[in-house]
This record gives sequence, structure tokens and C-alpha cells, in this order.
Amino acid sequence: MTVKAVLETDLSEIYNEVADFFASSPSAQQIADYRLSETSERLISDLLEANRTRGLTSDEQAALDEYTRIERLVQSIKVRSFAKLKQNAS
Repeated sequence: MTVKAVLETDLSEIYNEVADFFASSPSAQQIADYRLSETSERLISDLLEANRTRGLTSDEQAALDEYTRIERLVQSIKVRSFAKLKQNAS
């Protein structure tokens, strides 16, 4: 998917992907291992590449900022899952 497609979907595919994953009641290990799909990773990679090579439009920057918020939330949950796994291993 192209940067244009990212902007047209307003990152809804990534939101849906993350929401579906957490709605599936994953284990702490599954959360710790969680990664976005290749398609979603490619969307973000395209935005980052555009940022490096030509700069971003205001819409592209807004999409990248929104993704950053999603990523921060997922990382925060993963940190808690790692802690839970470590506590259970002790």
C-alpha cells in the first residue's frame, strides 16, 4: 500500500489490526511477541522513507504522528507483558 493509501484509510487498517489482536484475549507471551502484519509494517515503512527522502506533507506527518501514538500504546502494553512474564518465571 502506498503513502496515499495510508492517508485515505486514516490508519484504520492498523487500528483494526491492533484492536482485533487485543480483542482475541492474547496471552502475555503472545502480546510480548506481537508485531504488525507485513502490510501494516510496509505502510509505516513507506511513510518513514518518504520522510527521509522528500519530507512529509502535513497529512502524511499527521498519519505518522498517529501511528506513533498507536506504537507507544502497544509498546507500553508489551512492557507490562514482559514484566508479567518475568514475574511468572520467578
